[in-house]
Amino acid sequence: MLGENFVYFFTVQGFFIGIVFGILKSFNAEGLLVYTSLITGFFYLFSHIIIAFYYRTTIAKNYFFPKESHEKRLDQFVIEINKREKLIDSAIKITDAAIKANARDVEVQA
Repeated sequence: MLGENFVYFFTVQGFFIGIVFGILKSFNAEGLLVYTSLITGFFYLFSHIIIAFYYRTTIAKNYFFPKESHEKRLDQFVIEINKREKLIDSAIKITDAAIKANARDVEVQA
């Protein structure tokens, strides 16, 4: 059964249960209308919750996550990031050495 059809079926079932409950519990038209609409709304929302859990369990079982290839790619990214950090650290050291040498040259000339 399609999920959409299940919602329709459950909503109509809730409507009729709401009418029966409204007739048994209330003695006026407003009470009948309130009971019917509340119970129909509850059945409508409940059917959506049931379908959401059903699709979550059936689709989740069919989906295969490629863990091995994903971990290999992540390891490659970590290696690449470490290489770039080393390159940036060496560039910072060279820049700091150049700044110190420039500072010494400025002191000697002054």
